[in-house]
Amino acid sequence: MSQPELNPAAVDNRKQRRRGKTKGRVVDLNALLEVQNLLGDESRAHDLLIEHLHKIQDHYGHLSAAHLTALAHEMRLATTEVYEVASFYHHFDVVREGETAPPALTVRVCDSVSCEMAGSEELIGALEASLGDGVRVQRVPCVGRCDKAPVAVVKQYTVDNATPDAVAAALDAGKTEQPMPEDSIDYEQYRAAGGYGLYERLLAGDISADEIIETLNGTQLRGLGGAGFPVGRKWGILRDQPAPRMCAINIDEGEPGTFKDRLYMLSDPHRFLEGMLIASQVIGIDACYIYIRDEYPSVIQNLKHAVDDLVQKSGYDLPRIEIRRGAGAYICGEESAMIESIEGKRGMPRLRPPYVAQVGLFGRPTLEHNCETLYWVRDVIEKGSEWFDSQGRNGRKGVRSFSVSGRVNKPGVHLAPAGITIKELIEEYCGGMLDGHQFYGYFPGGASGGILPASLGDIPLDFDTLQEYGCFIGSAAVVVLSDKDSAKQAALTSMKFFAHESCGQCTPCRVGCDKAVSIMETGDWDIEQLNDLSTVMIDASICGLGQAAPNPVLSVIKYFPHELGIEEKQ
Repeated sequence: MSQPELNPAAVDNRKQRRRGKTKGRVVDLNALLEVQNLLGDESRAHDLLIEHLHKIQDHYGHLSAAHLTALAHEMRLATTEVYEVASFYHHFDVVREGETAPPALTVRVCDSVSCEMAGSEELIGALEASLGDGVRVQRVPCVGRCDKAPVAVVKQYTVDNATPDAVAAALDAGKTEQPMPEDSIDYEQYRAAGGYGLYERLLAGDISADEIIETLNGTQLRGLGGAGFPVGRKWGILRDQPAPRMCAINIDEGEPGTFKDRLYMLSDPHRFLEGMLIASQVIGIDACYIYIRDEYPSVIQNLKHAVDDLVQKSGYDLPRIEIRRGAGAYICGEESAMIESIEGKRGMPRLRPPYVAQVGLFGRPTLEHNCETLYWVRDVIEKGSEWFDSQGRNGRKGVRSFSVSGRVNKPGVHLAPAGITIKELIEEYCGGMLDGHQFYGYFPGGASGGILPASLGDIPLDFDTLQEYGCFIGSAAVVVLSDKDSAKQAALTSMKFFAHESCGQCTPCRVGCDKAVSIMETGDWDIEQLNDLSTVMIDASICGLGQAAPNPVLSVIKYFPHELGIEEKQ
């Protein structure tokens, strides 16, 4: 077979490239100097990519092609890798060559379930009509303030119970930063109340690691981020793994309806930090990474201040503690996706096995915990498992932090007995239903936890009590619906959220969520097709997002058939 003749011009062009012609993007010197000034003396380690992207975004309001190319050069990364990471996260505005940068000011309005019920759609419409061209109005998923719905965010300043006038007033006043909490317990106050005493007893050998694990194994304290894995067992598993061991703390509570972690981290951060240090000492952990959602700027600052005080004032030989900032991706609440994000990558869940307890952060065995779980460690050890377990109700043990929003008089975080029913929770802790509203239904565990009707309002709310009804408690994010609401609309809003937040890695979730939304938006649900989609998503999705996304849809079909014009199936 004869060889094709080479084009002399093409050969000459190849020689030109080999002599130093650049095939990729040329680094702009001014952009490089700007990036270098922003980064200063900070490390250029690859796992800090997202942190450095935040610096550019915060300073310039967007990520230009020139700055992304310069950052890639400065961090010795491929430009494609930097673009892939930046474009994955919703809070990064990537502006490619030839595109126009967004307005300098953005007003973000939450459109998830609780805020939609409180009138976010009307608020968005009013703001779009009243604000000038220099302000962008952007609908966003849950910002973690569901008890103050509807919520708008001006840069980093949150307007609770937002109205067009309140947003305009915030803009006129130039409010762009969230104020720090005035009642947060600081290091001196925490120490004066006995704080870090248990940790010092552990360091001194007055209480052993074995005793602590034994106490935890004897209590019903479980993972409070949603999975509910027993804490004592998890610590024991990690303790048996080879060193060095890592710890990754999840404060990325992006589940619509959830906001308990924000409250605890703003009010008493050192109680959480002591729990983290106890876990580190018991297990033998070398480094702790705390991952906080970007929607919580005041939490980030409060924890940074608390960690600085701990480092400077305690005198302890501490493990390495780093605080990492998320960038607006709900999927990073999944433990392996969070670890990917901490490592500076796109937050895409890993296939398992291996599990993060074996191969986690930077390839090392990793203790992954929700911050509230560690928040309770000191109390459980000091007061004993009997104290914690004795507070349950209806045959359950322990306490739960319920994030309650929706049609109640007193939304907020309510610390109540595990196993309390929704009817008891509403009447005893939430001040009853709003005037003129009758209890109609509820999400027992956030957008992914399914929807139950008022007729099933006597089920104990706890781990393992709701599965037979096709629901789960998760992180105990309770959204209360009234007779003024539609479960069908709430399910559609939830599915839109999942479609927006799917990482796109697996086809069942990526295609399934979008397809479900298109069917549901017609108003006339194709029940057979939705059931088929749900089965595939539940059985074949890689992680919990795709597996749980159909729960609200299936709940409406099962418990609210009258809204679909079909016979009662309950």
